[in-house]
Amino acid sequence: MKKLNSYLTFKLGNEIFATNVSHVLHILGIPEITKMPNSPDYIMGVMNLRGQVLPVIDPHPRFKIESKEQTQDSCIVVLEIQNNSESFQLGSLVDAVLEVIEVSEDQILPSPELGVEYNARYIEGVIHRGEKFILILNVTQVFSELTKGL
Repeated sequence: MKKLNSYLTFKLGNEIFATNVSHVLHILGIPEITKMPNSPDYIMGVMNLRGQVLPVIDPHPRFKIESKEQTQDSCIVVLEIQNNSESFQLGSLVDAVLEVIEVSEDQILPSPELGVEYNARYIEGVIHRGEKFILILNVTQVFSELTKGL
C-alpha cells in the first residue's frame, strides 16, 4: 500500500501552492496586524494569537507575485516551522485556502529548476492534478530565511 501524504492547497495570486498539513496549526481570518517600523516588504507585522505574538509574513514579494487586494477569501495560515533543533510559529498571508488533498509519494514530481523567481530550494516537488500544477513549498526553507533577524 502506498503511503499518502496530506497537503493544504492555497492560492498566492494565480498560482496554487501546497504545504504538508503537518506544518499547519490554524487557518484564521485576517486579524489585527501591528506594523513593524523599518521591516522588509514581506513582513506585514505581528499578530496576537491567544497571548502569543507571531510574525506575519506576506510571501507575495518573495515569489514576485503581485499582491491582490485582500478579500473575504484572504486568510492567515499559522505554520509551525522546524529549523535545526528550534521550532517557531508564524502567520502567512494567502489569497485563498482551497482544500486538503491526499497524494502518494509517487505522484509528486521532482522540483524543476525554476530560475530566480521560484528558487528551486523553496519547492519540494510538484503535484500534477488535472490541468493544474501545484507547487509544494519547502516551508522550512522559505520561512526560516524570511524570518532571519526577527
